[in-house]
Amino acid sequence: MSAAQDSITEWAKNIKESNPVEWNRLPEIYLYMDQVLTYMNKQLHLFERDENTCLLSSSMINNYVKDGVLPRPQQKKYSREHLALLTVICMLKQVLTIQDIKTLITTLLQDASQSEMYDRFSEAQVAAMKDMSGRVMETASKGESDLTRLAIELSIEANARRTAAERILSELEKEKKDEESRKNKK
Repeated sequence: MSAAQDSITEWAKNIKESNPVEWNRLPEIYLYMDQVLTYMNKQLHLFERDENTCLLSSSMINNYVKDGVLPRPQQKKYSREHLALLTVICMLKQVLTIQDIKTLITTLLQDASQSEMYDRFSEAQVAAMKDMSGRVMETASKGESDLTRLAIELSIEANARRTAAERILSELEKEKKDEESRKNKK
């Protein structure tokens, strides 16, 4: 195998074995911004394109707060709830707009607690990553041309799933606005 194939296989094995931190294992103490960044970057490093990629910065966190996706910290301190939401945001922002993520989180939190929402997200992520990593490891042993074909397949699947997710969120948001409009007319 080539060095690229070895590197891809190693990454896929690491992804397959990784799990998001369980809710009750997220830090209970409040963290300052620099501590949040250190913690989150350790949690997210496997999901970065390469070592030069950063999935989270202080300006990103500040923008999430301004956009209402993330609650304001209390006296510049971030809680377990913030860390859970940042994990969800960082995973989904690669696929959805921040506005779609806000809609999704808001809708999910109407039916579940933050810990339940985070647990559901974690379960879905683990299942998806195990499936994908299995495909990558199997294909990596075949050769670089097969890896290129897999990259195309995964890209097409990602686009199809993103399109479906956006349509679902758009229709649900439209229905919600229609209901609110009907209520306001009464």
